[in-house]
Amino acid sequence: MADASPFRQYLPDLALPRFTTMKAQDAHEYAKAFMEGGRPPWIHGLWKHWLSLFAEPFKGVTSDGKVRDGLFEIEDEGVPIDEIVAAANGVVSLLSAEQKKATLYHIDAPEWRTWSNPEFLLSNKGIRLDEISSELREATLKVLAASLSPEGYDKAITAMRINGFLGELVESPKVMNEFSYNFALFGTPSTTAPWGFSFYGHHLCLNIFFYKTQMVLSPWFTGAEPNLIDAGPYKGSRILTVEEAVGLELMQGLEPEVQAKAQIYKQMRDPGMPHGRWNHDDQRHLCGAYRDNRVVPYEGVVVADLPEASQQLVTKIVEAFLSYLPASVRAKRIAQVQKWYKETYFCWIGGYGDADPFYYRLQSPVLIVEFDHHSGVFLNNAEPAKFHIHTLLRTPNGGDYGMALRPLIPGREQGFLWEGERD
Repeated sequence: MADASPFRQYLPDLALPRFTTMKAQDAHEYAKAFMEGGRPPWIHGLWKHWLSLFAEPFKGVTSDGKVRDGLFEIEDEGVPIDEIVAAANGVVSLLSAEQKKATLYHIDAPEWRTWSNPEFLLSNKGIRLDEISSELREATLKVLAASLSPEGYDKAITAMRINGFLGELVESPKVMNEFSYNFALFGTPSTTAPWGFSFYGHHLCLNIFFYKTQMVLSPWFTGAEPNLIDAGPYKGSRILTVEEAVGLELMQGLEPEVQAKAQIYKQMRDPGMPHGRWNHDDQRHLCGAYRDNRVVPYEGVVVADLPEASQQLVTKIVEAFLSYLPASVRAKRIAQVQKWYKETYFCWIGGYGDADPFYYRLQSPVLIVEFDHHSGVFLNNAEPAKFHIHTLLRTPNGGDYGMALRPLIPGREQGFLWEGERD
C-alpha cells in the first residue's frame, strides 16, 4: 500500500511511567515537572546548555568564527506586506490586556532566540493556540497564511496535524496536539518599519522578520515523527518527501570518488565522530535551537565542481527548503543562493542505498540547510528511521532574524528607534 509505513512496529508501551505521567499533565505541568525534576536527564542537560548559549550575544552561524559582511542588502522582494500587516493587526485587536503583555515584544527583544522544537514548553511567550478562542486562533493562522506561500502554509499545517496525530498515538493530546504552538510578535506590525513574529512548538518553528516588502524567514525548523498520518481525518498527509528523495537522488548520482569525498561519516553514529558531533536531541544536525552562534566548518564537496545535472538537483533541494517563502521572495533567494555555488558545500552522513537513513547538509555564506533521519523520541526505534525526520534552515553570517539587515535600515545605523517601535 502506498500509505503504509513501518512506524507502527515501534509504537511505545503506554503503560510506562513516562506516558502515564504525560497523559495526566497539561503542557504547563509537563514543562514544570521537566524543569524542576530534570527528567529525562539527557534533554534536561541539553536545556541547561541552551540557556548558557542564550546568554551569549547574537553573532550568527559562521564557518570559521568570523562574520562576513556585505552579503545582504535591503531590496523590494514583492512581499504582500499590506495583507500581512492587516492580518497581524487583526490578532492584536483581539488580544486581552494580559495577552498583549505576554505577546508583544520590542523588535530587538532577545526572546526572538528562545524558540525550541521539543514538545516541552520551555519558553512560554505569546499566545498558545490550544488555549485561546477559536476566533483568535483563526486570526493567528491568517497571519501564517498571509506570510507564507500556499504550499508553505500547507506544509506548516500538515506538520501541525502530524503533531496532533502523534499526540493521539501516545494518548497525550494536552501536551501535543494540532494547536500546541505559541505565537509572539516583535515590533509593531507596519508596512514601513521592521517587525516580525515567532511561531513555534514541537517539530515546527518559524521566525519571520519583515521590512517593507522584504522578509527573512530564518531560522526555521520542521520535523515529523512519524512523517505520515495513516489513520483518521487527515490520513495520507505526509511532509518532507521532496527533501528526502532529491537529496538521495543527488548523492546516488555522484561519481564514486565524489561520493567518497561527500560522505564525511559512513555510519549515522560513527566511531570516528568527535565528542559532541552526535547528541540525543539534535543527533547529527548542528544548527538547531539556541545554536545561533555555532561555528560549522565547511565539509564535503563544492557544488560548483559537480556536473550540471547534479547542480540542478541541488537547486531542487534549495527550492524545497525555500518553499515556505512567497513565490517572489523564493525566486530572489534561489538566485542569491545559486550565485554562491562556488562556495557551497554538500556533505553526507550514513549510507545511500534506497533504504538507508541519512543526513545531509548544504552550506554556503548565505544559506545552511540540514536534513536528518532520527531515532525514536516517542516511537521506540533505537536506530534512525526514515519515518522520523528533522530539517532546518539558517541564514549564516548574521542573517538569522533579519539581524544583518537591521543596521542597513535608515535611522537604525545611528541607534535611533524605528517608527512604530514599542517601548
